[in-house]
Amino acid sequence: MRITISGPPGSGTTSLARHLAEKHGLAFISAGEVFRQLAREHEMELAEFGRFAESDPSVDRMIDARQKEIGESTENIIVEGRLSGRMVENADLRIWLTASLACRAKRIAGRDGMDEEGARVYTENRQHSEATRYRNYYGIEINDLSQYDLVLSSETFGVDALAAIVDTAIACLSRRPGTL
Repeated sequence: MRITISGPPGSGTTSLARHLAEKHGLAFISAGEVFRQLAREHEMELAEFGRFAESDPSVDRMIDARQKEIGESTENIIVEGRLSGRMVENADLRIWLTASLACRAKRIAGRDGMDEEGARVYTENRQHSEATRYRNYYGIEINDLSQYDLVLSSETFGVDALAAIVDTAIACLSRRPGTL
């Protein structure tokens, strides 16, 4: 079973991916964690590293190629990242999480120790930076959700409820002839 979980910053993709990976004994990789680690290695704040990535396509291309390689070659895995649903072509289930900007900014503020207004501005800038890079590098319009099997609100549902919905989808896929 190959599952991808994508969504905008602060939508809860990492929380859901970790929860499901632990629950189902699946391997887990996070493109966002790789990006954050690279920012630390370059001794840059995340926003600064995002601007750097805008001028150096090799950053995103390296992360995206790595998640594609690992995701497509590993049997039982959850790949979490903004583009994972597009990069892991042989995924069995592609999930997109969504939540309002206000909700996501509140989460990011709490997680990263920022005030909510600062988190909102930071998140809007990050989304713009990423959307620009994805469009320029791959011709991807990040708001086109047509390739996702499930689009779920993490503002409406908590991680346990989201996992229950995904568990139902996994069970349905497991019963589908010729799958898994």
